[in-house]
Amino acid sequence: QVQLVESGGGFVQAGGSLRLSCAASGSIDSINTMAWYRQAPGKQRDLVASITSGGTTNYADFVKGRFTISRDNAKNTVFLQMNSLKPEDTAVYSCNAERTSDSTVFGYWGQGTQVTVSS
Repeated sequence: QVQLVESGGGFVQAGGSLRLSCAASGSIDSINTMAWYRQAPGKQRDLVASITSGGTTNYADFVKGRFTISRDNAKNTVFLQMNSLKPEDTAVYSCNAERTSDSTVFGYWGQGTQVTVSS
């Protein structure tokens, strides 16, 4: 099992910045990809950004150039630096981790953290 605890959400004005953190604990040795997703009310959950254990990153088009995902493997923590925030970035942001065991991939989710951007 892997436990994920997010922090860093909050309320910010448009153009501002927030930094989200997601700390992993438990069976972390086989975690490969960690990612941030978001879900706004009435909308589907979307991938925001992901990062592999080797540091390869992937971003959704709607955050490219504004958000940066990073990972501290020693601290088992993934970060999402969000700059130039827009009201449409308002959503619950959730951390996801994928762990491989015996060729089976397991997915884990954090509880989510609310990000609200005012215009």
